[in-house]
Amino acid sequence: MVLVALRTTFASPTRLVRRTMSSPHALPQRPQQRQFSLSSYIVTPKELHEALKKSPPTKISTSPRVIPLCAAWFMPNDPEGRKGIDVFRKSRIPQARFFDIDAVKDHESPYPHMLPTAETFAEAMSDLGIRRDDAIVVYDTEELGIFSAPRVGWTLRVFGHPNVHILNNHRLWVREGYPTESGEPAPVEKSNYPVPAYDTDLVVRFPEMKEIAKDYGKEGSEGIEILDARSYGRWAGTENEPRPGLSSGHMPGSKSMPFQELLDPETKTLLPGPELRKIFEAKGVDPAKTIISSCGTGVTAAIIETALGEADYGETRERRLYDGSWTEWAQRVSEDSGLIRKTTT
Repeated sequence: MVLVALRTTFASPTRLVRRTMSSPHALPQRPQQRQFSLSSYIVTPKELHEALKKSPPTKISTSPRVIPLCAAWFMPNDPEGRKGIDVFRKSRIPQARFFDIDAVKDHESPYPHMLPTAETFAEAMSDLGIRRDDAIVVYDTEELGIFSAPRVGWTLRVFGHPNVHILNNHRLWVREGYPTESGEPAPVEKSNYPVPAYDTDLVVRFPEMKEIAKDYGKEGSEGIEILDARSYGRWAGTENEPRPGLSSGHMPGSKSMPFQELLDPETKTLLPGPELRKIFEAKGVDPAKTIISSCGTGVTAAIIETALGEADYGETRERRLYDGSWTEWAQRVSEDSGLIRKTTT
């Protein structure tokens, strides 16, 4: 299979490359030090509230902490012109820090949200005052519900942070009356976050994705599923992309999996595992195959990746994400190449 061979061949030379986790959803604990328990990747507002009560902020303690990490982000064409930092200042979980996915990225890439280098990631975590042994609970906005937090959670896992969770979700946190604060956040003491290793097994890069697409339909290429989180119209090529001049359509062999189908339509929480499993089964997604998630810029693809984990669908190490997603793809291939498909079937 081309897939296995290319996982290391096309890793970026500027990043540390080696496996760092036996499972991306593994949550190593240190029971002798911790005063709280968050046992699952997806946590409820009640579970986070209880964990924060058992891990109150203190300037003198060096014990591991529970840190809410706001991943608020809006599309560049948001009709209300909203910005993540603005809603963070307006209303946030107490003691939360803000992870800016428009800033913590590969600044040398022409594509919007490519993973940062390990050095850039470590610097960002240090600036946020986060330590390696802290438990991080990533959350999005009350306005959108589950949207960008899975991308930040996935990024933390790629760089091997041992204790990562996703809040399901901030909208419920507010509705259920848990505390919030507003205004400029209090300054945090900078940490010394070590430069991490980079788990290449979780990430698909363009050269590998191109080989997979070119091999679609050929003998020996049947072991891969590609799920696209964009709207059906963008996938089919009947709806324009948000970025002007970018062709819509899809990669050969991909299936339309709009991320909204994986969320409760009212609360925008991630659906329960059994319901998610039924959705994947109805789409004909084969759990025995490697499953690659994609979207517009690699943000909402992480919702699919997270949903697969919550549904326990497929092998953990065979659930991967195409980092550049459609924005990179449509700029690096042409319709004449046959690698951009448009169909309504």
